[in-house]
Amino acid sequence: MPQTLDAAAVRTWCSLALEALGREREEIDAINVYPVADGDTGTNLYLTVESAAQAVEAVFAAHETGSSAPAPADVVRAMAHGALIGARGNSGTILAQLLRGMAERLGDGDHLAGALQRAATLAREAVAHPVEGTILSVAGAAAQAADAFPQDAVRAAYEGARQALDATPGQLAVLERAGVVDAGGRGLLMVLGALVEAVTGEAPVAPVLAHVSHEIGDPGSEPCADGGPAFEVIYLLEADDAAVARLRTRLDGLGDSLVVVGGDGLWNVHVHVDDAGAAVEAGVEAGRPYRIRITHFDAAAVSREREQVQRAVVVVVPGEGLAGLCAEAGATTVLARPGEPPASGELVDAIRRAHAREVVLLPNSAELRHTAAAAAEQARTEGVRVALIPTRAAVQGIAALAVHEPDRRFDEDVVAMTAAAGATRYAELAVAERQSWTSAGVCQAGDVLGLIDGDVAVIGVDLAATAEAVLDRMLAAGGELVTLVLGEDVPDGDAVADRLERYVRDGYLAVDTLVYRGGRGSTPLLVGVE
Repeated sequence: MPQTLDAAAVRTWCSLALEALGREREEIDAINVYPVADGDTGTNLYLTVESAAQAVEAVFAAHETGSSAPAPADVVRAMAHGALIGARGNSGTILAQLLRGMAERLGDGDHLAGALQRAATLAREAVAHPVEGTILSVAGAAAQAADAFPQDAVRAAYEGARQALDATPGQLAVLERAGVVDAGGRGLLMVLGALVEAVTGEAPVAPVLAHVSHEIGDPGSEPCADGGPAFEVIYLLEADDAAVARLRTRLDGLGDSLVVVGGDGLWNVHVHVDDAGAAVEAGVEAGRPYRIRITHFDAAAVSREREQVQRAVVVVVPGEGLAGLCAEAGATTVLARPGEPPASGELVDAIRRAHAREVVLLPNSAELRHTAAAAAEQARTEGVRVALIPTRAAVQGIAALAVHEPDRRFDEDVVAMTAAAGATRYAELAVAERQSWTSAGVCQAGDVLGLIDGDVAVIGVDLAATAEAVLDRMLAAGGELVTLVLGEDVPDGDAVADRLERYVRDGYLAVDTLVYRGGRGSTPLLVGVE
């Protein structure tokens, strides 16, 4: 029987694809020279899939209180819509159209082979001047292979895509000269690999990516020669089909790398031009353009002219109280609400708000490592020097911010902040929502869990008593300073804080204690030991 996808598999696919692109983003960016050597293909694909994954999660969240799971058709359409509104760059825009093509067929109950064929067709139609040796070639080969073996369509598609990717240097001279494969096609292969794992439960063996000293290919439109268009213009557009057909003709005369994707009244327009204003005006004539993004390919020089502050710190915080604390210390903050981690776009916007030449980014969560890396890379393309310190908890971010000195050299400041964060062990106390197995044994719903460095180390029934056990374990290895961050919803928070301060003072004479209020949205208790 031909393979298809249910709602859970689509969700898994999006999650695995985002994780894979997060791992390989820098590698893909590093081989990006076509059609413009701007080193952002991996980042653009990551941001596009991130938007698709968030849309899928929103559908599942809407069904959490009900007894039924979301319909597969609703999930695949959400995936395609999320990719459409979040598409970045040439490759991301084409990937959005590929996902739209798959959603059309899967939403109607078609099998994967038919969905991949429709995806390849729609993507090629979206590009004004298709070129072989690009993401389009890889998508077409994947569709043909899946059609030949519909019983195992995903594995066939992956293998067909892999062979097509290997062949891209022989199809496009700029790739052959660089000695690498197409970057957009490489990213698509990662997405197809995630699809294989979502459907079969087995991840394919990833090919080795060639390393070069410069960068290669975005996607499937005509080459940009030296001295090509100065601007990339992207916008969402509400317009009817006839108006979009006229817009394609108008934009094709203004520049190159034209890709228009979407349908049903909503489109994503991407083009490289010298006259960005004319490209936007063309959109106004066609309908209602919004979310307009204009990027100068020499953005670094432009950005440096308008920057006013030398250095800033951008920090993700899990509570309003910590946001106020960090803001008082001069940081630009991004609030991470429970179950709602910030997306890359929010971090990029915070970096822009900081309005600085140099930015230190503190994600304060291991789960945000790929998201923060993508945001940092996007900001670098805009001319901002960004250092990402991989803080895994808010207390590590507090420690790093405490030693921040904007007057010293950037590299020295980053080293000092990284050292302070690394020297801070962290713990979190949370309440178990259900019975489950942990590294410390079986917990019941309502138990207090003490997690040290991300692993459950203590299970208790009382927050303060469990916190004392956690402190004993952490201070057994030494320490000079304990930082406690109490959440707003902790019963008798003042009494808990007093008890823990007294516990440390009485049992560990040389150790100081600092207490902060996490405020609304914070976990019950965060602990840091330096």
